[in-house]
Amino acid sequence: MKSNACRFGIAGEMIDFTIDAAVNLIKSTTNLLLLSFLKNLRVIFIFSLLSGFTAMAQNFTISGYVKDSRNGESAIGANVYVKELMKGASTNVYGFYSLTLPAGTYTLQCSYVGFQTFSKVIELNKNLSEQISLLPEETTLNEVEVVSEKTDQNVQSTQMSSVQLDVAQIKKLPAFMGEVDILKTIQLIPGVKSAGDGNTGFYVRGGGPDQNLILLDEATIYNASHLMGFFSIFNGDAIKNVNLIKGGMPSQYGGRLSSVLDVSMKEGNSQKFQVDGGIGIIASRLTIQGPIKKDKASFIISARRTYADVIAKPFMKHTDFAGTSYYFYDLNAKLNYQINDKNRLFLSAYFGRDIFKYNNDGFTAKIPWGNATACLRWNHLFNAKLFSNLSVVYSKYDFSFTAAQDNFELTLFSGIKDWNVKYDVNYFPNTRHNVKVGVNYIFHTFTPSNVSAKQGEVKFDIGRVIRLYSHDAAIYVSDDWEVTDRIKVNAGLRFGYFAQVGPFTRYKKNDFGKTIDTVVYAPGKKVADYNGLEPRLSFRYSLSRTLSLKASYTRNFQYIHLASISSVSLPTDVWMPCTELIKPQIGNQYAFGVFKNFNHDMFESSVEVYYKDMKNQIDYKEGAEPQDNVFDNPDNAFTYGKGWAYGAEFFLKKRTGKFTGWIGYTLSWTWRQFDAINYGKKYLAKYDRRHDASVVITYDHNKKWNFGLIWVYGTGNRGTLPSALFAYEGSVSNDYGLRNSYKFPDYHRLDLSVTYTPDREKQIEKKRARITRRYERRGKDMSNINLPKWWAKNYQSSWTLSIFNAYNRYNPYFIYFDTSGDFLSGTFTVKAKQVSLFPVLPTITWNFKF
Repeated sequence: MKSNACRFGIAGEMIDFTIDAAVNLIKSTTNLLLLSFLKNLRVIFIFSLLSGFTAMAQNFTISGYVKDSRNGESAIGANVYVKELMKGASTNVYGFYSLTLPAGTYTLQCSYVGFQTFSKVIELNKNLSEQISLLPEETTLNEVEVVSEKTDQNVQSTQMSSVQLDVAQIKKLPAFMGEVDILKTIQLIPGVKSAGDGNTGFYVRGGGPDQNLILLDEATIYNASHLMGFFSIFNGDAIKNVNLIKGGMPSQYGGRLSSVLDVSMKEGNSQKFQVDGGIGIIASRLTIQGPIKKDKASFIISARRTYADVIAKPFMKHTDFAGTSYYFYDLNAKLNYQINDKNRLFLSAYFGRDIFKYNNDGFTAKIPWGNATACLRWNHLFNAKLFSNLSVVYSKYDFSFTAAQDNFELTLFSGIKDWNVKYDVNYFPNTRHNVKVGVNYIFHTFTPSNVSAKQGEVKFDIGRVIRLYSHDAAIYVSDDWEVTDRIKVNAGLRFGYFAQVGPFTRYKKNDFGKTIDTVVYAPGKKVADYNGLEPRLSFRYSLSRTLSLKASYTRNFQYIHLASISSVSLPTDVWMPCTELIKPQIGNQYAFGVFKNFNHDMFESSVEVYYKDMKNQIDYKEGAEPQDNVFDNPDNAFTYGKGWAYGAEFFLKKRTGKFTGWIGYTLSWTWRQFDAINYGKKYLAKYDRRHDASVVITYDHNKKWNFGLIWVYGTGNRGTLPSALFAYEGSVSNDYGLRNSYKFPDYHRLDLSVTYTPDREKQIEKKRARITRRYERRGKDMSNINLPKWWAKNYQSSWTLSIFNAYNRYNPYFIYFDTSGDFLSGTFTVKAKQVSLFPVLPTITWNFKF
């Protein structure tokens, strides 16, 4: 066993340093912080109430919404503050802000990435409503740009282990097969690891793929990928904001151990009609948005479809794959309506499908799978300090496989469906507090792997369709409290309750797997239930405006689980609830970080260390298969264990100038231990990667040319390969080594892109010239040639060339063993062969907007 230890010298003394010591230090420091906070909770609560009502006679509130002046889109996370006091707040996900201040004359300012700083002198002698409309930042190619004084949110906020991504910046990066993909972008963040070459699957700080909560306008996405994980379901043209939380999870989020990926859709241009789109080599997309009533109601509809099936069909005409086709599509839609100054409605929906078909020599197969979501939200403003939101959410994921031959048909299907009601209230008593209270209820319907079969009109009895039902409820509260100018705390508490209910039939098994009894539960009758408290605490100590220390502790319960036989998320994966056999996953994460900005906030940097322990982890037993559910319960196929992970993350980001981007590096360990796997010994998880690094650069040369670069490096994934082969009665069998004892070769790749945006005036002149030539050929009068007003005013286009894997690195996807010869003649040989998916892969995409 290798020792995770090193030695270094300080002041001539040699000090031994071990990973275990570092982990204990992280845990003890954060525990002391939490204990101190809990001991003083009563004092904090009383002080919070008093501070909210002190000197109310001389305090007034200014509140309102922050929007983009070009399209009316709300600005999420914009900084609104008064210059004289440098006190303020960030807008919520609907662009709302509220500041309560002593009476006086102030300069109200608002800063937001990519926009000019808003500034207005106000006389605060009564409650005011100020709607802020932001103008886009003037284009500049100077290396040093003027930035707002209040751009240090990453240093001054309590939130750590969080990254908010700008979709406009994502679109400048090299894209796999020309498709802009937010999931591939978050894999470039320290602490986030990809599932494989070109894959959208991701793992966060040692967690599994089911431990990431993925939300699209508050609707849970259970499978966020197309094409077996090579593309995500998120259409970049329909997305406004992406927020990734790796640790220090606020109390309004729950149900997962590792991370939250909160994705917000655009609301639709409320100022003018707009059309965006793009044509690539594998897919095309089109987005239409505009006002239903200007400044009052708007809509957006965005669609995308691949045409790989159409392109490939002629090439497969005379092959064994002549009847094969595959394509995916997705549709995003959203409506929003401002009823009055105090009430707003939002209705958003998503529908996406992958469809694979095969038809050859009398054998047919069809495999459709996908997500469907809908969300209705009502914002209500009780007063300038009290904001609420009520959401009703529907979410569904389903998968099916149907194969037929010679009048025999077999179908395998699974899925999950949710109905969700959520109510949140934000209270802003003053600039030092932001209080959130909420309740959430979800009714889950699980359909684990089921099988049906028939021969002609005869249906085989293989048991009734298995469906599992459960209630999932939570109540939560949090306060983001600026105790002093140096100390800021975000303290929260979440209580969750989960219950599996009937109808349900429990199959009791003996030690040999034979059914010895059944227990039948009536509809609505409780089968098993669980509950737990989840404290959340984040702490910031400011050493200066540009330097701070942060720590966080997060406890999470996870009541639903993903059972997978693969290291990547596949459509065949099965979601399962907690049952009397499956206990809730419980995670505790401790984190500590140093955050520093340089050169007038042009550079952001951070170093974070973390430790996470996870109980009641779930996996399939050795030899178990998802389809083994005939007259059985799916949870009889599982085994349970524990996991833990720890590491350090380094991040350096350049925010402004011609060159922007970041460098990230992660050093980490991820362990698992199951009594029924690997002889009960601990082992490194498949997605354990000791070293993980990324370099991301964009360069705006001028208005016409933009360049992008991505370089990634990662220690190879782990796997279990045969350690020996033996022959018995003429056949060869494998003898496998310990779980994940083999490390694949290291992974590295370079991606490049260049975007050319033609001069719009020249495009207009070319268009006019083409019309002139057309008129001349037809002998028409050319004295009055006019272009459509909408085209002449708004038309823009660009060409993007992306090169994936620019230096043609053959990265391993999997390894298999090829045998040849035979034992008797002494010619038997075994050779390990590596399969790589993607060589150098250039793609070109035309994007347009008018």
